[in-house]
Amino acid sequence: MRTEKSFSFQLNERTKLQLLHWAQQFDEVIWLDSNNYTQEYESYKAILAVDAFTALKTDSFNAFERLKEYQTTTADWIFGYLSYDLKNDVEKLNSNNFDGLDFPDLYFFQPQKIFLFTENTVTIQYLNMVADEIEDDWNTIINLTPQPVKTGSSKPLKINARTSKDRYISKVNSVLDHIKRGDIYEANICQEFYSESAEIVPLTTFLNLNKISTPPFSAFLKLGELFALSASPERYIKRDSNKVISQPIKGTAKRLENLQGDLKMAQQLAADPKERSENIMITDLVRNDLSRVAQKGSVKVEELCKIYTFKQVHQMISTISCEVAQTLPSVEILRNTYPMGSMTGAPKISAMQIIEQTEDAKRGLYSGAIGYFTPLNNFDFNVVIRTILYNASKKYVSYSVGSAITANSIPENEYEECLIKAKAMKTVLNKPK
Repeated sequence: MRTEKSFSFQLNERTKLQLLHWAQQFDEVIWLDSNNYTQEYESYKAILAVDAFTALKTDSFNAFERLKEYQTTTADWIFGYLSYDLKNDVEKLNSNNFDGLDFPDLYFFQPQKIFLFTENTVTIQYLNMVADEIEDDWNTIINLTPQPVKTGSSKPLKINARTSKDRYISKVNSVLDHIKRGDIYEANICQEFYSESAEIVPLTTFLNLNKISTPPFSAFLKLGELFALSASPERYIKRDSNKVISQPIKGTAKRLENLQGDLKMAQQLAADPKERSENIMITDLVRNDLSRVAQKGSVKVEELCKIYTFKQVHQMISTISCEVAQTLPSVEILRNTYPMGSMTGAPKISAMQIIEQTEDAKRGLYSGAIGYFTPLNNFDFNVVIRTILYNASKKYVSYSVGSAITANSIPENEYEECLIKAKAMKTVLNKPK
């Protein structure tokens, strides 16, 4: 089905630019980049996939069943996203909040052309029907001189908050009331920042965002007029043969320029009882989700509340894994663990009901997942956070941030945590033209 060729090759900033500029000629593009961040479960340094041969685009109704049929019958690489609102396919829930972006709930495509980058090699896989283009395309890419790209509209973007500070704090207090009544233990409450009549150059915006964040689960996604520019530090879930790994993030602290102060900030995060309780609650939730598909006794916590440091923030991350039957369909693993616990709360269904009542905007792709399935039934997906979403036809730009509310939450502090998480996106969109 595919013709494969490999070349000795090392990714660097120039070659990444060459690849991404070359890819812009296609309507469907996905670039997944680890930014050389050291991670135990890495399969590739980066992946580029372009030019849809087939595609699946649907709303949430029966979405996982349709994805399972598409993935199994295609039996090939497919790339795309799951929106948060696929929760409505998993449980009897709904999404009635304002939606300015209008992305489909699920969108996957089978690319004609794929580039897989490891430490010193690129493996190129083209569908046989276009296999004669491999060498010409590769020569074009490595000899390409990336031209400077205009940064977009000459007028600065006006960023609006969908939820005012006072209203957000009021919402946090209402969630705390739910916690006191015993309805939930924790809920992730999010807010949207947006700009209308906005014109940006998606690739340039992504490159600027990626440069100031360099996260391990970065993604540039173009599907016609729809764009996701993601600087995500979080893996949702990965399957490698019969092993499944999930790595939820709960717990955030800002970086400081002073080295000693920055180290102290990380140490304080590691010891913070409120942040640890958030993380441990979600770790338990993920263990419970994985137990639905795991072989008996195989669910284990490999790391609990470990501190990882990124350019913008320190994060507390746990790693949970399990073994699954080789014959288990991959989409069933997603269906049984979706949406990811780090973006919902516990218990999950009650938290999602309260989230829908509390938030002002439909989440859509935000707090969903971007990733891929392989022909061998493996997969890897990030969590769509620290991400700018753009509908070019509607000229609508959006980014959302949230924080986990527990019994120990102080509403003012939760709002400040949101602003820390929003800093990189706001900086990029306010960058002088």
